[in-house]
Amino acid sequence: MPIKRLVGVYRANAGVRGEFRYLIDHYLRGESCSLCEITHSPFRRRAAWDKGVAALGVPLIVLHLNELGPGLADFVGDRAECVVAEADDDWVLLISRDDLSALDGSVDTFFTLLRERLVGTENV
Repeated sequence: MPIKRLVGVYRANAGVRGEFRYLIDHYLRGESCSLCEITHSPFRRRAAWDKGVAALGVPLIVLHLNELGPGLADFVGDRAECVVAEADDDWVLLISRDDLSALDGSVDTFFTLLRERLVGTENV
């Protein structure tokens, strides 16, 4: 199964309103996005994340809910936050919300899990 790209999907919207809403939900309601905790420190994207993406060998992007195209949005549905693979004009769920939550914000563990899930593809 040749993978064209990987897409991490945040459970938040992009833009000032989306970021403001996320901060309110995070700090006042105790809600969070496990993928956000992996990719970002409280102030910016983690250097370890960028290094892991660069070493992966397959394109990996992250998108917010309001940045998803219709096909991807339909596939993700209510499963955000997650990581999906685009393969042969189809989407495959690689890492679920529960998987991401169990990683406890660890960038290294994320990439270990991602590589495990990619075993058997032509992209490892």
